[in-house]
Amino acid sequence: MELEKIMPSRSYYVYALKDPRKNPVLPFYIGKGTGTRAWDHTASVDETAKGRRIAEIVASKHEVVTTILADELTEVQALKLESELISSFGTEQTGGFLTNTVIPSGKTKATRSDMKVPSGVREKASIGLTLLKDAVVELAKANPKGITNADTAKALGLQSSYGGGAKDYLSYSILGLLMDDGKILRDEELGRGRHVSLTK
Repeated sequence: MELEKIMPSRSYYVYALKDPRKNPVLPFYIGKGTGTRAWDHTASVDETAKGRRIAEIVASKHEVVTTILADELTEVQALKLESELISSFGTEQTGGFLTNTVIPSGKTKATRSDMKVPSGVREKASIGLTLLKDAVVELAKANPKGITNADTAKALGLQSSYGGGAKDYLSYSILGLLMDDGKILRDEELGRGRHVSLTK
């Protein structure tokens, strides 16, 4: 058996983009990637909060400081470290200073008055939800005849062993969120409860 098949690739790294106009020079974005990913943000500036910050730095005649925080990681290791760093520094939406947009706007619900919400848990949940949504969309793309909620729960290992009849509730919620996002459509013409991807 080839080594690549039994050992996960360690080609990932976690990086920070930092604003040199401040002292100390603090990160404003944390990400994970391979290859030139860490430098792609400054090569092609987008319209996100991160992109606007990059544009401001460049307009002030400075250069974004790109720092590799850890390398030779597996994708899982990189994801865990990225998640923990985003949670620790916090996003601008939660009173932190990162421009990462990991909390879906308008989707957070008020909690009861005595509920304690530790710093960083919303970011972690949002990162996890993003990965789950991406997995469901990829599953739908691979199955043009549509996927049901039961298909999704079974294929992605999302079925619960908890008592009661709602064993596929998590995947049902994800499908609903993807329909809200306009990425999945329930197409009854393909069969009862079948969903198709609206993304290419």
